[in-house]
Amino acid sequence: MSDMSATVTPTDNGFHVDGYEKITYDFRFVDHIFDPKKSDLADCYKTWGRCLVIIDNNVHKIHSQALENYFSIYNIKCTIKVIESGELRKTMKTKLEIIDTFAEYGLVRKEPVLVIGGGVLTDVAGYACASYRRKSNFIRIPTTLIGLIDASVSIKVGLNHEKLKNRLGAYHAPIMTFLDFSFLKTLSEGHIRNGFAELIKISVVGEKTVFDLLDKYGEELISTRFGYLDGSSDEIRHVGKQINYLGIKKMLELEVPNLHEVMLDRVIAFGHTWSPTLELTPTIPLRHGHAINIDMAFSVTIAWKRHLISIEERDRILHLMSRVGLTLDHKLFQIELIWKAMRSIMLTRDGHQRAAMPYSIGQCIFLNDLTHDELESILREHKEIVKVYPRSGDGLDAYIDQNDYTEISDSDAANMISIKELNGEAVLDLVSSTALLTKTIEMNGFTHTNILPVII
Repeated sequence: MSDMSATVTPTDNGFHVDGYEKITYDFRFVDHIFDPKKSDLADCYKTWGRCLVIIDNNVHKIHSQALENYFSIYNIKCTIKVIESGELRKTMKTKLEIIDTFAEYGLVRKEPVLVIGGGVLTDVAGYACASYRRKSNFIRIPTTLIGLIDASVSIKVGLNHEKLKNRLGAYHAPIMTFLDFSFLKTLSEGHIRNGFAELIKISVVGEKTVFDLLDKYGEELISTRFGYLDGSSDEIRHVGKQINYLGIKKMLELEVPNLHEVMLDRVIAFGHTWSPTLELTPTIPLRHGHAINIDMAFSVTIAWKRHLISIEERDRILHLMSRVGLTLDHKLFQIELIWKAMRSIMLTRDGHQRAAMPYSIGQCIFLNDLTHDELESILREHKEIVKVYPRSGDGLDAYIDQNDYTEISDSDAANMISIKELNGEAVLDLVSSTALLTKTIEMNGFTHTNILPVII
């Protein structure tokens, strides 16, 4: 909700406006949000008697019956719009598809849309809400780890434009965000690992307690989905909840005083200096968590070279990243891309580098004097350092999955394509026998298989 206050004062040649908008919104932890015994969600829609749901197609497959049953029990009419998921659908086309749904539904100005899905969907649907009638309310239920501990904490919404990451968007707060970590039980290890990178981000530059817990329990947190898989120990369940609570709390403490990014020295921009350019550069884009981890790993080496952290701290951070399967380096992460990315992010950062770096684990400092020659020299050393790590610094499940990549729906399952990593190279692989023509090509240092439909 927003409360507004303003004054208008005549001047010699016009008027001066002095105003502010007070923004209030809530986060509520509710495990098993669709349990009929829990009225938290239904209470938001009782006065409306209906609810428009914008939902990720993967979430819909698993939870549609529970969702529909929940609203039926509370006698709330539920209208569901399923949206194809994935980074390559974080586009204007998807936003307009959602806006068309608002119009067809007859959305009332202050009626809250319910958005259920990962960070991509909550970003795009949130942007649609920010645009429709200039401002429409919404409620978020993030369903991925990266959505729960990162995308849902900010009021930023938006989409990609061509190869430009999050280039279009707005600042638009939901009226409520429900945090249901029981959704983690249904995620793959790859998706958990993707979100784990964001926890490393906030812990390395802002919350040492969280870093210590990630370092101690990292592999088990991923394999047990933060303790939500059946058979998980009470200890790992407790640790998982503690990490997520402290991580979100720290993110909010850093984000809330600067909701509209008036201050451009942002601690939570650690890992986001070079990654926005890198992430979408490969033909098959990197998962967000792996892209920012490459950025963070390089930043850790820079911090060590600048004597901001010790070699022991450097190795502890890189070791944790590697142990949990995150990517430390990439063939395309070269000085030309790095310098291009630096020039690009400086436009966002008002002409300054503002590169967030760890200043001992749990603290942050900003650099504004990184030169091309220094970055090139440190990059050469960094690549030698990460070579000694397992997989030579490559990550596991580093590239977006088949639902992200393909431009088809599951109803066209005959043409499904999966993505594998072979010796650090991203390749496409045919899942089922179909009338497709395959052609192997070399591009950007990777081997790809071109999949072309054949009319028969």
